[in-house]
Amino acid sequence: MTDIRHFLDIDVLPSGTLNDILTLGDSEKAGKAPFGDKPLAGKTLALIFEKPSTRTRVSFEVGMRQLGGDVVVLDADSSQLGRGETIADTARVLSRFVDAIMIRTTDESKLLEMAKYATVPVINGLTDQSHPCQIMADLMTIKEHKGRLDGLKFAWVGDGNNVSASFIHASSKFGFSMDMACPAGYRPNQGMIETANVDGGKVRMTDLDSALAGADVVVTDCWVSMGDEDYDARMEALAPYQINAKTMAQAKDDAIFMHCLPAHRNEEVTDEVIDGPQSVVFDEAENRLHAQKGVLLYCFNGLPS
Repeated sequence: MTDIRHFLDIDVLPSGTLNDILTLGDSEKAGKAPFGDKPLAGKTLALIFEKPSTRTRVSFEVGMRQLGGDVVVLDADSSQLGRGETIADTARVLSRFVDAIMIRTTDESKLLEMAKYATVPVINGLTDQSHPCQIMADLMTIKEHKGRLDGLKFAWVGDGNNVSASFIHASSKFGFSMDMACPAGYRPNQGMIETANVDGGKVRMTDLDSALAGADVVVTDCWVSMGDEDYDARMEALAPYQINAKTMAQAKDDAIFMHCLPAHRNEEVTDEVIDGPQSVVFDEAENRLHAQKGVLLYCFNGLPS
């Protein structure tokens, strides 16, 4: 089927579609309900978790139920995925039972295989390579606080991980620039940056001072993610990249601080910043619900005419 509306990654969707999804999320948050009350009544979303989750699980469950639908939650311990059934067979079977599938997994190839064999929409709830649902919530939050995305300067500081990859993808879609300060060995793939810039992005690797100077938005993430085993090496390499009062002061006076959570307090960010007046991390967390309602409505119903 060629008319299935997947949400697999930011770089594979047109900027107009992404903006329209954000608008759907804004409308839901404002109580305007562009598709009416309970538009997903009778629909079921399967949530597959090969990695643990708090925000992703709760926001998708609550969002789906607020839209009138239902959810089925599966993890590796409670499904045949953990006992050797292939992704392809799981996709085929679930497509007979449910109306869409969200998968939070490790390697991107599993997501792509799910989408290849499913006959219902597939949503990327996170892979080791990207986290597009998080970035949609982040972009919604930035627009709420800054009024726009185009022309803003973002500073990404710390580990060049999957969340930073989705920000790189988003730069070419939404018109912001992003300076990245990451230590050697923890930088994102340069080819991905070059591809994004060819497509209109404005991303560059630089030093910490240059990244923070004039930044409208300062973003960081955990230094040790699920599956990372090199704790001591990471702590040593990333320690100079902590966001604290001194480093935050290098950005614009009205800069906002973002972190997708969970935070390892006083590692990548100090209490005084994450709990301070420039922090919008809990607005950001809330907007996972609203942005993902926009994603769900797009996958199930398309975009309003």
